[in-house]
Amino acid sequence: MANLDYLEHSIPVAPLKICALPGCEPLAHTIDKYLVQFRRDLLRRSPDKANLLGYAGDSFLIDCECPRFGTGEAKGVFRESVRGMDLFMLVDVCNYSMTYTVCGHENHMSPDDHYQNLKRIIAATIGKAHRINVIMPFLYEGRQHKRSGRESLDCAIALQELSRMGVSNIITFDAHDPRMTNAIPLHGFDNFFPTYQFLKALLKCVPDLRIDNDHLMVISPDEGAMSRAVYFSNILGVDMGMFYKRRDYSTIINGKNPIVAHEFLGDSVEGKNVVIIDDMISSGESMLDVAKQIKARGAGEVFVCTTFGLFTDGLAKFDEYYEKGYITKVITTDLTYRTPELLGRPWYEPAAMGKYLASIMDTLNHDVSVDKVRDTTAKLNKLLKEHR
Repeated sequence: MANLDYLEHSIPVAPLKICALPGCEPLAHTIDKYLVQFRRDLLRRSPDKANLLGYAGDSFLIDCECPRFGTGEAKGVFRESVRGMDLFMLVDVCNYSMTYTVCGHENHMSPDDHYQNLKRIIAATIGKAHRINVIMPFLYEGRQHKRSGRESLDCAIALQELSRMGVSNIITFDAHDPRMTNAIPLHGFDNFFPTYQFLKALLKCVPDLRIDNDHLMVISPDEGAMSRAVYFSNILGVDMGMFYKRRDYSTIINGKNPIVAHEFLGDSVEGKNVVIIDDMISSGESMLDVAKQIKARGAGEVFVCTTFGLFTDGLAKFDEYYEKGYITKVITTDLTYRTPELLGRPWYEPAAMGKYLASIMDTLNHDVSVDKVRDTTAKLNKLLKEHR
């Protein structure tokens, strides 16, 4: 672990425990494996920490579940004591593969169901935990981040509700609008980015990638992804371009104004490989249109890096565009559910986040600044130096 020196002289606030809500078990086991190793490494450097209750062990996972009645109602249950624990609750609100039965009918869990389960598990602590931290990689209702007319502000309400229930810290990744922290200004809200994991996964699947201004360019698919693209292009030392969406504001389809066209701003991409970086692939329609337009402008290979790969309209269109050569690789994190079909696609490459999450948990548990974990610039430069 990179921050051993940083943690060696600090003391945890309480014994650490991980609560994996339904659908998060595989990622939680990966995090747990790294945490066990981190603590063993720290014990070798600081043997006195062995005297701290619950500091090290074979596992930090705690037994919890959300059983349901025949009506579909549920409850949160802990099978062991949580008194005095520093709880980290891991929830994936996008895992639609989880099902439950309502009067004999099978229902797939929606984000609302996962959010309700989170509140049930928080309530099951009965106020006995020392501290509650929620790790919600895809921020619940994060896309409803601002009000336009007569509509609800679901994300702000959810954040305030969790805070009132006693949650001290909320950890998310690549929030659609990080200004949502304004809804809970006196509570912890940390937003992390998987930039290092993107580059690591990209260099793994394309080991001969030439990273210089003559051979590579970073593209933002819309105005919202500008900050990500600017940072990534500066780290790589290459040019950046941007598309902006021209919408038909006289029409509303499926709750949003349809995109008429994508307009490009930037230098020529002809002959260059391109990295498109964004926070998510929902249906993928916008991303694929951007990739097609880039190829029409003479670009080489197109690599897509997004934090969340939701693929709400399936994989067929991505298969088609891969076969036509519009896209070469699509990289997403493992922070949300991914279907077995996606994992088997030749164009897909995962960016593993388990080690990074374990580092975040360990740092927060020691109650020290997360800046060293958040700022991955040094790690990115080291990775680039090794590649070059």
